[in-house]
Amino acid sequence: MKAKILYIEDNEQNFYLVQFILTAKGHQVSWARDGQSGVEMAGRERFHLILLDIQLPVRNGYLVAQELRRNPALASIPIVALTSYAMAGDREKALAAGCSGYIEKPINPATFAEQIERFLAKTQEGSPQP
Repeated sequence: MKAKILYIEDNEQNFYLVQFILTAKGHQVSWARDGQSGVEMAGRERFHLILLDIQLPVRNGYLVAQELRRNPALASIPIVALTSYAMAGDREKALAAGCSGYIEKPINPATFAEQIERFLAKTQEGSPQP
C-alpha cells in the first residue's frame, strides 16, 4: 500500500533519512517541524500514519499525541512515536499519551520500512481518514 505519512520532527537530518527510506517504497512523506504545526497539518490533510518525535519545540510529542487523539476524525490513524527517548518507562508513557507504537532512534534503515508497513496495515482499508 502506498501511503501518505506525516512526520512531526524538528531535526532535518532525521526527516530526510525517514523520507528517503519511505519514498523509496512509494510513500509520500509530509513534514511538520514542531508539535503545533503537526497538529494543524493533521487536522487539515488526510494521512494514513503519523510519525511523532517526542522532544519537539512548541509542544512536545506527548501533548501532540493527546491532542490528536481528542480529534474524532484522527482517532483511527496510527501514531508512532519515533524517538531517541529510550529510558525505562518511555515506551509506556508514549502509549499512554495515545501513540499506537514506538520505534527507537537511531532507526535501522534495513528494517524501518517493514516496521512502518506493519503499522500501515492497521489503517482501515488503506484510505486516508476523513
